[in-house]
Amino acid sequence: MSESTDPASSASSASSASSAASAPSGSPASPAADRIAAGYAFTGPALELGALLWDGTCLPDRQIRIPLSMLNRHGLVAGATGTGKTKTLQLIAEQLSAHGVPVFLADIKGDVSGISAPGAANDRTAQRAAEVGQDWKAAGVPAEFYSLGGIGPGIPLRATVTGFGPVLMSKVLQLNQTQEQSLGLIFHYADAKGLELIDLKDLRAVVAFLVSDEGKAELKGIGGLSTVTAGVILRALTAFEQQGAGAFFGEPDFDTGELLRTAADGRGVVSVLELPAVQDKPQLFSTFLMWLLADLYGDLPEVGDLDRPKLVFFFDEAHLLFNGASKAFLQSITQTVRLIRSKGIGVFLVTQTPKDVPADVLAQLGNRVQHALRAFTPDDAKALKATVKTFPNSEYDLEELLMQLGTGEAVVTVLSEKGAPTPVAATRLRAPQSLMGPVGAAELDRAVKSSPLWPRYAEPVDRESAYERISAEQAAAEAAAEAAAAEAEAAKQAEKKAKEAAKEAAEEAAKAHRRAPRQEPSLTQQVVGSGLFRSLARSVGTQLGREISRSLFGTAKRRR
Repeated sequence: MSESTDPASSASSASSASSAASAPSGSPASPAADRIAAGYAFTGPALELGALLWDGTCLPDRQIRIPLSMLNRHGLVAGATGTGKTKTLQLIAEQLSAHGVPVFLADIKGDVSGISAPGAANDRTAQRAAEVGQDWKAAGVPAEFYSLGGIGPGIPLRATVTGFGPVLMSKVLQLNQTQEQSLGLIFHYADAKGLELIDLKDLRAVVAFLVSDEGKAELKGIGGLSTVTAGVILRALTAFEQQGAGAFFGEPDFDTGELLRTAADGRGVVSVLELPAVQDKPQLFSTFLMWLLADLYGDLPEVGDLDRPKLVFFFDEAHLLFNGASKAFLQSITQTVRLIRSKGIGVFLVTQTPKDVPADVLAQLGNRVQHALRAFTPDDAKALKATVKTFPNSEYDLEELLMQLGTGEAVVTVLSEKGAPTPVAATRLRAPQSLMGPVGAAELDRAVKSSPLWPRYAEPVDRESAYERISAEQAAAEAAAEAAAAEAEAAKQAEKKAKEAAKEAAEEAAKAHRRAPRQEPSLTQQVVGSGLFRSLARSVGTQLGREISRSLFGTAKRRR
């Protein structure tokens, strides 16, 4: 993110840049230069950006400024790598703090921490100050340093999965539209059932439950969750967590109201999010920055137009936010940027070219600071032409000028106090008064640990949430199933033993019968067993059988 401002080199490059401007013939005091300068003669408080460049000369008596009251109308800081975008952010942030306006900015490469320390006076700084008419004094600003989830130096900044929401989570997991809709159903179910999604294991537990035998019916009435989609989401969560992202989700949940603080002397606190440790996770930190902005939008009341913004939010590497974004995600960004102005929040997107920003969002960015662009390839040339078309008509040949600007120079147009665009002005920017580089690691650590916010957010908290509740219910169900199975097995064993006992008793009775002594048949037994008696019995039995049968199955009873 950093580009060092070198006033000495900028001085020589500025001359070539300014001479490249195609302007009407005339001296620095030409009517065209006067018209441009008149567009920046505001009556209310304003930030000083630098001095007008015209016809090869820097004009320190013609200052280029931006009204303080228009800084909630959003802006764009763009330019190729190494052209001074970071130092422009630093310059604007210093002056906002001095006017009592808090600032949030992301430190991608770890070199913005110097904003908390006074700058170093040297010949290059003195030369730049003289060129632009700046009364330069070394001064730092009150600053707080944050980190995502405690990775790297800074106060740990965390969010709950519930607070992060399905749209942002889908973006960071790189889900398609169908998978995003399914994730929305999962969040809907968790909200309806009071299942708090604090960290990633909570979300994983809910997804796994909803495709289990017990949970399949839960979403059946509203579309259901296919096992294929659930598998994609679970794999994405696993990969995401393996990258170390699990540390960013949890409690204590960061209160974005902390970003609106002012120091005891009335200056705005500059909140610096240290991101060098997560440079390899651009989708994560860009989406997390969007969550901060969305959370502020949700919490703050409507205030309308103020004489100064409540907070100015610098969104660095903004192109990462839009790469691969779904339609729903882009709509959310556009709506947030459009409406958050009325909450008193100004947003500056920082990227290389305006083409990196969707047209609907770009239309909301009225304040523009465009550093130099390069045209080394056909795509670069196309981007250059597209950038020129986004500016109002000007007194310059912008296509040529943008390729000739030096480090620390930019083309500026802002909104006037009446909300109208100011004339396009080539500008040599002022030098920041704070340190243009990082502070030492020990100094940064002391600043973090001495913050009143450190005890509040340093240690993570893992309380009962969806994972614990689902795990407890599953454990109870498993215990009940095991108890029922044990009871059934016990009954089976008891029945088996009873059968075995009955069998043994029968066998013993049979054995006892076989062991009993044989007796001679009695006279009656002999008569009954004789052939004559058996023949007579068969004759009588057959006749009785016919009577019984008829009596039982016939319709009429016959008796003799």
